[in-house]
Amino acid sequence: MTTRDDGSQPDDSSQPDDGPQVDYRFTLANERTFLAWIRTALGLLAGGVAVHTLAEPFQHAGVRGTLAMSCIVLAIVLAVGAYLRWRDVQARMSRGAQLRNTVMVPVLAVGIAIISAVAAVAVLSR
Repeated sequence: MTTRDDGSQPDDSSQPDDGPQVDYRFTLANERTFLAWIRTALGLLAGGVAVHTLAEPFQHAGVRGTLAMSCIVLAIVLAVGAYLRWRDVQARMSRGAQLRNTVMVPVLAVGIAIISAVAAVAVLSR
C-alpha cells in the first residue's frame, strides 16, 4: 500500500471494487471481435441493398426481395448478437468467470449457406 507525502492513505474511492481488474488487452481484443462482427453485419446490409437495387429481376417472383431481406435480417441479427456477446464477455471477464460459447458462428454459417443456396437456385433457373 502506498502513502502520500503527508503520511495519509490515498483515497481509493475512485477505483471500482467489483471483481478482478481485467487486463486492457483482453478488453481491446473483445472490442476488436465486436467490430469484426459489426463489419460482417455491414457487409451483409450492403449486399442486401445491392441485391435489391442492382440485381436484375429473377424469373421467379420475389426471389430478389427474398435475397435482399434475408441479407438485411441476418445483418440485424449479427449486429444485435455482436453487442450482446460483447457485453456478456466484458461482464464475465470482470467477474473472472468462464466464457460461454457463442451461437453467432453457426447462425452466420447457416444463414450464409441458405442465402447462397437460394441465390444459386435463382441464377441457375434463369
